[in-house]
Amino acid sequence: MNVLIDADGCPVVEITLNLCRKFHISCTIFCDTAHEIHKDGAQTVICDKGTDSVDFFLANRVCPRDIVVTQDYGLASMCLAKNAFVLHQDGWQYTRDNIDALLFQRHAARQYRASGGRVKGPSKRKPSQNTDFENALTQLLQTSVQG
Repeated sequence: MNVLIDADGCPVVEITLNLCRKFHISCTIFCDTAHEIHKDGAQTVICDKGTDSVDFFLANRVCPRDIVVTQDYGLASMCLAKNAFVLHQDGWQYTRDNIDALLFQRHAARQYRASGGRVKGPSKRKPSQNTDFENALTQLLQTSVQG
């Protein structure tokens, strides 16, 4: 089992790395040339800059039972299809039960924006989101290490 981070714009890289060190689990950071991230204790894979290049690169390397950290619904869907565990940066888990609704919401929002509609961006990140993520990843790592 490995932890794979879709690191472009990911606010929980340090939390993830700290927990991987604690549980002695390897961690790989995936980023593009515009967001090169190098951290001690993690392997970094740098992909070409381009739409979804990191997502496809990561999805092609994920294995069953790996843990993927991403905020991208499309990448989450591809990783779920490969029997990986997928965790959002806010601490909730993508599942086969919720991914279709999430993908539909993304599609509807894209259509709305294409027709001239405006949507608010995400609100400022709260410390509780980091706590929720840390708790969820800890539980997932504990379960994975034991089973």
